[in-house]
Parts: sequence; structure tokens; C-alpha cells
Amino acid sequence: MAISELQIQTALKTAIDPNTRKDFVTSKAIRNIKIDGDNVVLDVVLAYPAQSQLDVIRQIVVDKLQTVTGIGRIEINVSFKIVTHSVQRGVKLIPNVKNIIAVASGKGGVGKSTTAVNLALALAAEGAKVGMLDADIYGPSQPTMLGIQGRPESRDGKSLEPMEAHGLQVMSIGFLIDAETPMVWRGPMVTQALEQLLNDTRWRDLDYLVVDLPPGTGDIQLTLAQRVPVTGAVIVTTPQDIALIDARKGLKMFEKVGIPIFGVVENMSIHICSKCGHEEHIFGEGGGEKMSGDYDIEFLGALPLDIRIRQEADNGAPTVVTAPNSRIAEIYKQIARRVAVKVAEQAQDHSSAFPKIVIQNT
Repeated sequence: MAISELQIQTALKTAIDPNTRKDFVTSKAIRNIKIDGDNVVLDVVLAYPAQSQLDVIRQIVVDKLQTVTGIGRIEINVSFKIVTHSVQRGVKLIPNVKNIIAVASGKGGVGKSTTAVNLALALAAEGAKVGMLDADIYGPSQPTMLGIQGRPESRDGKSLEPMEAHGLQVMSIGFLIDAETPMVWRGPMVTQALEQLLNDTRWRDLDYLVVDLPPGTGDIQLTLAQRVPVTGAVIVTTPQDIALIDARKGLKMFEKVGIPIFGVVENMSIHICSKCGHEEHIFGEGGGEKMSGDYDIEFLGALPLDIRIRQEADNGAPTVVTAPNSRIAEIYKQIARRVAVKVAEQAQDHSSAFPKIVIQNT
């Protein structure tokens, strides 16, 4: 007796994607089911980058299909496709950039830039095309963290070619000024600089552009909210009360301007002594999780206070690149996959599907 598509769909409704935490049927990942007698071929198309997860997901689907009585040969093709998602109303998309992820914090010193660069590298490691925009005009740090020197080229005298490192396309004001030159600029000049860095860079077919924001809720954050097409934001904090107070302000700012909050990352969550292994919550405990619960947003993950994270960033090769198989790199990748899933859950942008209306006098 031949296998039916209903049997396949029913079996896969119990197959849970560990990254989306939903079954593959509900998430509409199952495509092109083909049945030949008792043999089954189908595609699983994920909406988020998951290069390291393809074999895991394939096995989950195979295991569920093998519970179907009488099933024969099973062939599963797993891939992913990243599309453009909706942004704030009235804000135009950036050419060649599908999604923009803002990484913010209420105050400085919580490891936001380190988190941003490792998040970008983790997305790239999962197979996405990723860019990094260093929006901290007063204190650009991404050139150092990514080990990039030199100045960007301009082939047409108007736009800039992004710099490249570790598979990322990168732009920063730090490429255009001397390292010791202070940016003594007022707000309007800073916001204009941000818009130029974003719009005058020739980004090349990016799935995600990660924007490393300066701390606080000032001019740059407002410019980002009003003029930059942001898909969503990630808030970085430490567990201590002082950091959480400011992080909550940053979160409320994004809420007021209608930018989705993907979740909270708690940095420097715990310190593990490198000599004796003693664990200690130096900056407090559970603050990020409590904040997530208070605002009904996702707690994306917690990162330890580890000297290697700092050393590797200072050396221009962050943890995800230097130690890709380490526990810390895996945490960054887990956070990146959840952020990508949260992006995928946003409404899609269909503006490119509609024809442009041109009125002509004939």
C-alpha cells in the first residue's frame, strides 16, 4: 500500500526543530513532498542560517518518517533561504541589505561591541552573508576587534567599498580617521556620519547587517529608529542592577519607536576561576533573565566573564574565529541562531514583488 502525503505531514507534525522550537509543518519548512510507492523525497527549507545544524535536522526528520508504517527509502534535502523582512513604516530599505540587526546597551562597559562582532561572525559561520557597521562614531572599536588596518577604497569617488575580515563586510568611522583623533562633533554631524556610512557603503548582497550601536539613548539611536530600516534589536547587559537600569531604558526606547526587541544577552554572567574552577557571580545573578521576564521578551543566552574573550577581541580575531569549537563560541552560535529565528518570524517585506506604477502623458 502506497504511503500518503497525509501520513508524511502527520509524522512531521511531531518533529520539532530545536532552533525554532516549532514543528517543521507549522513553520512551513517542508516543501516538495514526492512519493513514489513507499519511497519519499522531500525538502526542508529553513528560514534562518544553520550550516552546522543541517545533519542534525535531517536526522530528526528521518527518525520521524521512519515511524510511518511501510515507508521505504527516505531522501531529505535540507537547506536554508534568508529573505527580507518588514521594518518601520515609511523607512526605505538599504540596497543589497535584507535585514538589519541593531545591538544596543543602555550603558558602556557591558561588552556590547564584543557581543556584536561575535554575533556577526556566528551568523557568518552558519552560512549567512553578513556585514558589520560600527555605529559608535565617538569610540569605534570594530577595526581593532576584527584586526583591520588601512582605509576603504572608493571606485567612483562617491561610495566606499566595505573592508573585509573573517568573512565579514565591515564599515567604521575608525577606517577614515587616525586612531588617536577624538571625534569632537555635535549630534547633527554624528547622525549625518552614521547615515553616510550606512548609505554610501557598497554592501554586497547581505543577509544580515549587524549594527554595533554606541551606548545610551541619544542622537544615533534616534536616527537609527527614524531613518534606518531596522528589522529588530538585541539588548546586551550585565547582571548588575546599575547596568540593568540603563538596559531597560534602551529597551523602552526601541519599543516606543516600534522596533521589535529580539531578546536580551547577559554578558559577564559568571566568573570561573582558571586556577581552581570556583564559580562566582561577580556582577550579580539572574538580572538578564528577570528583565526578559518583566518585558515578556526572550532571554537569548548568558556569556561568562572569561579572559580569552577579551584577549581574542584585542588581538583582532574574536572567539568565534579563534576557537570555533569552544563552549563560548557555541554559546555565541546558539544566540545567533535564535536571533536569526526571531528575524525569520517577522513579517516579510513584499514591496519588491509589486510593480512600480509610472504615469506618462501619451
